[in-house]
Amino acid sequence: MNKILFFIIAVLTLSALSAQNTTDGLRYSTEQNIGTARFTGLSGAMGSLGGDFSAINVNPAGGAVFLNSNLMFSTNLFDVENEANYFGNSEKSITDDINFNQLGGIFVINNSNGDAAFRKFTIGVNYDVTKNFENEMYIAGTGNTSIGSFFLEQAQGIPLNLLQLQSGETISSLYRYLGETEGTTAQNAFLGYQAFLFDPLEPNDLSNVSYTSNIAAGNFNQEYLYLSQGYNSKFSINLATQVDNNLFFGVNINTYTIDFDQSSFLLETNNNAGSTVNRVGFENNLSVNGAGVSAQIGAIAKVAENFRLGLSFDSPTWYQISEETTQYLESRRLFEGQAITEIVNPRVINVYEDYTLRTPAKVTASAAYVFGQNGLISFDYSYKDYSTIDFSPDQDYFDPFFSDLNNTIENTLTGAASYKAGAEYRINQLSLRGGFHYEETPYKNSEILGELIGFSVGAGYNFGRYTCDIAYSRAEQERSQQLYSVGLTDAANINTIYSNLVFSLGYHF
Repeated sequence: MNKILFFIIAVLTLSALSAQNTTDGLRYSTEQNIGTARFTGLSGAMGSLGGDFSAINVNPAGGAVFLNSNLMFSTNLFDVENEANYFGNSEKSITDDINFNQLGGIFVINNSNGDAAFRKFTIGVNYDVTKNFENEMYIAGTGNTSIGSFFLEQAQGIPLNLLQLQSGETISSLYRYLGETEGTTAQNAFLGYQAFLFDPLEPNDLSNVSYTSNIAAGNFNQEYLYLSQGYNSKFSINLATQVDNNLFFGVNINTYTIDFDQSSFLLETNNNAGSTVNRVGFENNLSVNGAGVSAQIGAIAKVAENFRLGLSFDSPTWYQISEETTQYLESRRLFEGQAITEIVNPRVINVYEDYTLRTPAKVTASAAYVFGQNGLISFDYSYKDYSTIDFSPDQDYFDPFFSDLNNTIENTLTGAASYKAGAEYRINQLSLRGGFHYEETPYKNSEILGELIGFSVGAGYNFGRYTCDIAYSRAEQERSQQLYSVGLTDAANINTIYSNLVFSLGYHF
């Protein structure tokens, strides 16, 4: 089939295919313990307490707990430490990020009629960074599978004439053409062929679809660097009311912004007998922008003098997401006794069709006991069914790809609960805080991603109209990190420690 005919047929079915996977769905479906310093110090266990801007993100009824109109902003130091073990070799990498993570304001309207059922109304707005994507991971070791397997596996079945430059074609033009017609698999195969990582079994047959590697079996020294940055932020409009003395109700309308950039680079060398290629460098870059919307509803009840219960429901979040990717490949091969460096740099930005992502709904139940003016203890339980994550296209004719992905998600992920507990002790104007949080893995196979376990401590001082709070939280999680989804599927064991230092300043009037 010539390229013109192939283009006419394939552009109708494949041009939107990119590399969405289960990891992408989870990236935008999970949140971190980031917020105000009080919220962080209590490990987020504030669903039945309210009176805090980040607590409103858990239960919107918390807006009606504010006694006075209030303003607050928070800044934080976010730290990620990864320890990667790959074929017995351990490497550690650390990244830090200082940013502005919360800003909110709420206006309290008290009802002057003391006999009215509705005692007060509150209107609030709040901005929160729900997830910080700043991360760095370095993996190194000597494996027994080459990156050449990644390219070879994707080349099998692709006609040779689609990988060869024709008269008048350039690396950029053919790479772009393959992306517009057959998708990322053919682009990867094209890069590998142009870098001489593999050869066709029948080099004189343009319809050849079988290939053999130019990298011989043996040991491979591999270094893999992963970098990411960006955030997922949430802007909420909160409306809440207090009914009589013991009931609080509230709703949130939320909008979200995704800004995510990811880069990975693999460097592989070998001295294996029979290899004509002994060095490969492969770079992938991903840029994501998205916007989302969701709603929340919640209630808090004082069921006894000092005992409170809370219940809230978060709707799914619907995101509209845009993605762009770039790639680069280089190799060093031996040809007629000389070392030649091959550089395949398309200088093409792949712009994919926008897609829609629906994240899971969440239910949160909470309880708290308040010891008068002396302190409190609180507990939150939340549940999400991650198997309901759903990708969908803008055009119906892309459905088969997303249907397969959604089936994979349904078979791979499961429902997961999170448990948060916090305590606060007050000494005059000084408050001391601590907390614990535990999140179950969203995977059916916990070896892919383990449970998240963490703790927090904090303190705050009330100066009257001003409040100052500081908190530190730490969480740890293990996972198995595959380098690539096909071919080079060797995995590193990653232990990640998330640390977060938050400072908040509040003013009430």
